[in-house]
Amino acid sequence: MTYDVEKIRAHFPALNTGLAYFDGPGGSQVPDVVGAAIAEAITKPISNRNVNTESEKNAEEYVLGFRQAVGDLIDVDPRGVVYGRSWTQLSYDFSRTLAKSWKPGDEIVVSRLDHDSNIRPWIQAAEAVGATVRWAEFDVNTSELTVAAVEAVLTSNTKLVAVTGAGNTIGTRPDLKAIGDAVHKVGALFYVDGVHLTPHAAISAREIGADFYGFSFYKLMGPHCAALAASPALLETLNNDKLLPATNNVPERFEFGTLPYELMAGCIAAVDFIADMAPGSGTTRRERIVNSMNALEKYEDDLLEYLEREIKSLPGVTTYGHAQHRTPTIYFSFANKDSVEIYKAMALKKVTLPASNFYALEVSRKLGLGDAGALRAGLAPYSTKEDVDRLISGLKELIA
Repeated sequence: MTYDVEKIRAHFPALNTGLAYFDGPGGSQVPDVVGAAIAEAITKPISNRNVNTESEKNAEEYVLGFRQAVGDLIDVDPRGVVYGRSWTQLSYDFSRTLAKSWKPGDEIVVSRLDHDSNIRPWIQAAEAVGATVRWAEFDVNTSELTVAAVEAVLTSNTKLVAVTGAGNTIGTRPDLKAIGDAVHKVGALFYVDGVHLTPHAAISAREIGADFYGFSFYKLMGPHCAALAASPALLETLNNDKLLPATNNVPERFEFGTLPYELMAGCIAAVDFIADMAPGSGTTRRERIVNSMNALEKYEDDLLEYLEREIKSLPGVTTYGHAQHRTPTIYFSFANKDSVEIYKAMALKKVTLPASNFYALEVSRKLGLGDAGALRAGLAPYSTKEDVDRLISGLKELIA
């Protein structure tokens, strides 16, 4: 199981600009094969889905191919895969739908570790029906969101628990399997935001025990869209708002309007690219995906160790995020230095090092960073030691 980063980099035209990208957590660069797939799909015969004309068959093929690709990527039944414009849109849609069955006295649990897209939709949906929101807190010192912290706010009235697979600023990866087991013991649903986790690890939503699991393709070398997966049987129990003539079939009834077949084609190409990132055993696409993602995770973990050591050696630096199990992401700031000004100065050095709360508003506030947040350096499949050296060299010049 090997990972050849130079072979991977050769597929990314955006790298030809000479930029060193550390903004992967906000959106990855896209390989050439994904762009080619989008271009082909949008220019070939296409129309509304059916099985009669060539254009109808092409549309049908892209939709079913998209669902199967997601199924292979995160180990779910493709018949339960829902397309969405973004993860935020999907969370709002499903929070409103699930809230139809909530009432005063029911309880919804959200985590202080999460991106706001897995917090605010649930809070607002709960408020609309008079349900109670309870908070699972992460430990500021260890950066961990423990099973015990979640269990502390679970009761027989809990209807749903929304937890991230990985904190998008401090990288913490909670023990999802253990949390899911605790959630199911009280009879609640487990909704997992996999946006920041899915690009960095082999995922099995089945093994996690997630009732809902979703992610954004544009964090995963694909186009700007998202997917959510649940069992078809669970989706059948949900009654969402939709147009009267629109189908009531699952999962189509959760997808509004004509689907963007060209984006779905790009998603399929992205999953195929992932499956072939590292050579190894495996005949099915799922087996190749697991092999590639395991190789990538090892590569990123090793590079993260180097990145973290170099950042921590800089004078006046404070790093946030100390969980034992985390994604290749470092959140940090410098004493008496404005993070946004550093971000702008690094951009002039052709190094993308953004500064913000990155919509993890609750995390930023709890860490004492207010709404401004800090700098975030995130690794991606095309990141190299040379990129890290450019980052560190630039920071040394700025803080000297």
